[in-house]
Amino acid sequence: MRIGMFLSYAGGFREAAAEVAELERAGVDLVVVPEVYSFDAVSQLGFLAARTTRMSLMSGILQLYTRTPSLTAMTAAGLDFVSEGRFELGIGASGPQVIEGFHGVPYDAPLGRMREIVDVCRMVWRRERVVHEGRNYTIPLPAGQGTGLGKPLKLINEPVRERIPITIASLGPKSVEQTAEIAEGWLPMFFHPERAADVWGASLAAGRARRAPELGALDVFASPALAITDRPELVEAAIAAQKPNLGLYIGGMGARGRNFYNDLISSYGFRAEAERIQDLYLDGRREEAIAAVPDELVRAISLIGSAAEIAERVAAFARAGVTTLNVTPLGRDAEERLALMSGLRRIVG
Repeated sequence: MRIGMFLSYAGGFREAAAEVAELERAGVDLVVVPEVYSFDAVSQLGFLAARTTRMSLMSGILQLYTRTPSLTAMTAAGLDFVSEGRFELGIGASGPQVIEGFHGVPYDAPLGRMREIVDVCRMVWRRERVVHEGRNYTIPLPAGQGTGLGKPLKLINEPVRERIPITIASLGPKSVEQTAEIAEGWLPMFFHPERAADVWGASLAAGRARRAPELGALDVFASPALAITDRPELVEAAIAAQKPNLGLYIGGMGARGRNFYNDLISSYGFRAEAERIQDLYLDGRREEAIAAVPDELVRAISLIGSAAEIAERVAAFARAGVTTLNVTPLGRDAEERLALMSGLRRIVG
């Protein structure tokens, strides 16, 4: 099982980059750079490529709507080049709040766009002339649109690899099914190992049934918070620290009836709790919404507890099919985060 971590650069990006170099020496396999309405992930991944030599680097995630398919392919090929074949392309649809609210473009056809973007990326990486006629993208631009001067082109440079691993962030049944069919990796959110098969098992099986053999086995990610401690008060503090983020996603990401994360937590068996959290959050009672997040949920989707308890939870994630643990270490500083990641490396082996 691989271990990786989400990069937090709240304390400064150069400081975070120095920390990543230490994590690489400690045996961490992967670092994932988020991109929301923040600094872009690409410039930071390029910087990290120069500061590391072994670990994989992944975007987590580049959203579908503001880069053309060809630009997404070019960017991935460029990052794979500067990292000497260590880049993994993490992509996803994001959500309408970010896509329409920050970027000002319509949030439409995420499934169709995802399939077409994956097809175009692989065409570019094979250095084929890009000719694509899809429902969402037509390349080159057809006659009657633009100047009419467009012609099929291929990537000038020779990519390091013609098959850069693609990991798709997906939650809904149809999107998870498509991910299992077309991608090298699957990045869900709030993965509950004991409930995952009930929620996603049928979708994963249907997608895998159509999966091309050359893709290999699906790399399944889980992204738990990590706190290794024997002290009950620190366990309680770590659980409490996860509730604001869960409260935000369950309660505040979208409207009633259109919140992917609320639907997911409901499907885990917390329907009444999810409804209450959303009602409180959307009514402006955020502290009450956060307090309503069940401890049981936090424990299920996290790695919080003693080393022995963490080992049991790691085994549960492995039984659920997880192949990459991409954690958020709950350390107060670089030294504590390094100790946590080193501890997880010893537990995982």
